[in-house]
Amino acid sequence: MNATLARLSVLLLAGATVLAVTPPLRAHDSRSESVQPLMKQAISDAPGKNVLIATVTLAPGQSAAPHLHPGSIFAYVLEGSVTSQLEGQSPHTYTQGQTWYEAPRVHHLVTRNASATQPAKLLVWAVVGDGDPIKLPLPQGDKAGGSKTPSP
Repeated sequence: MNATLARLSVLLLAGATVLAVTPPLRAHDSRSESVQPLMKQAISDAPGKNVLIATVTLAPGQSAAPHLHPGSIFAYVLEGSVTSQLEGQSPHTYTQGQTWYEAPRVHHLVTRNASATQPAKLLVWAVVGDGDPIKLPLPQGDKAGGSKTPSP
């Protein structure tokens, strides 16, 4: 086995181990959505980029804080229904089996479980740069439609 392949194997094994023992990510309180990483994989034909696959669970009536994603996001509704609003667009409610795309750095103003009684679950496929988080909070003052593009 050549040295590059051996190093890649070690990195993939280490990454899989970290993902296997990482508990669901939560913000500062139990009212935040639950994010469960499932896989992170470097993209060999796009150096410096990774694919991250995760599930996001929203309790009945729960919302996520306004945010942006440094990379592209593809979302698929596994269970329930989710209302989403990107800056410059009207809110849209997606139901089980529906999908949407979010371009990098677009302000995601609303992410809310549309049901007050049933949980909602998304499968999220993200393209992220090395060391980039999957999402960032919007800078203060931008949550109500301030600056359209935060500085990188």
